[in-house]
Amino acid sequence: MMTVNEVSRLTGVSIRTLQYYDKIGLLKPTEYTTAGYRLYDNRALEKLQQILLFRELEFSLKDIKQIMDAPGFDRQKALEQQIEVLILKKQRLENLIALACGIKKNGERNMDFSAFDTTKIQEYKKEAKVAWGKTAEYQEYEQKTKDRNAGGYQTAMMQMMDIFTEFGEIRTGEPDSAQAQQLVKKLQRCITDNYYTCSDKVLAELGRMYVEDKRFTENIDKAGGCGTAEFVHKAIECYCGE
Repeated sequence: MMTVNEVSRLTGVSIRTLQYYDKIGLLKPTEYTTAGYRLYDNRALEKLQQILLFRELEFSLKDIKQIMDAPGFDRQKALEQQIEVLILKKQRLENLIALACGIKKNGERNMDFSAFDTTKIQEYKKEAKVAWGKTAEYQEYEQKTKDRNAGGYQTAMMQMMDIFTEFGEIRTGEPDSAQAQQLVKKLQRCITDNYYTCSDKVLAELGRMYVEDKRFTENIDKAGGCGTAEFVHKAIECYCGE
C-alpha cells in the first residue's frame, strides 16, 4: 500500500488532484487508515495510469469517469486504441518539428499547413470514445438496433436524410425561424425513435459534430445542398439555447 504522498511523488500528480479524484469518485483509495489517510494498492495505481492516458488525449474528467465506470469497458482494448491515438499525436509533432526546422534552416516561406491538421486525430478519438464509452445512449442504441435488419437500417437512415433534405430547402433562411425549429424537433424525435433518447444536450453535441466531422458534413450537404450542415448546426444551437 502507498500513501497519497507517496503516490503523488511517484506519479507527479498533486495531492490536491488525487483528493479531488476521490471526491468525484474517479479514483477512490483502496482503503483508509483509522486516522482517515488514503491508501492505494497496485490496482489503484493501474487505474490512475489509465486516467492519465485519457487526460493526455484531452478527455474531460466527466467523460473519463463515464467511460471507466461503464460495464462494457475493456481496459486492454482501450489501451490499444490509446496507443494508436498517441502514435498519431507523435507523428503530428514530428511533422511540426520538421516544418519548423525547415523554415529555420532555409529561411523560406513555406505555405504547407498540413502539419497543423488534427482531423485524423479527432476522428479517431471520436470513434474510440464510442468504443470505450458504452454510454447510456450507446447501450440504448444497441438495444434498439440489435434485431434490426438491413432494410430497417436503411429506412431509419432515409428518414434522417429526408429531414436533412427539408433543412436544405430552407437553408438560406433564418435558423431560428419557426419552420427550422420544427425541423429540429422532428430530427430530435427521429433520433429518439430510431436510435437513442436524444436529449437537448445530446442534440447539441450532435449539432457540433455535424460541422466538426467532415464525414457528417459531406453526407448532410449531399442530402440538402452545400451549407446544409452548417444551417442545421445553427438551428440546433437556437433550439437548445446555446
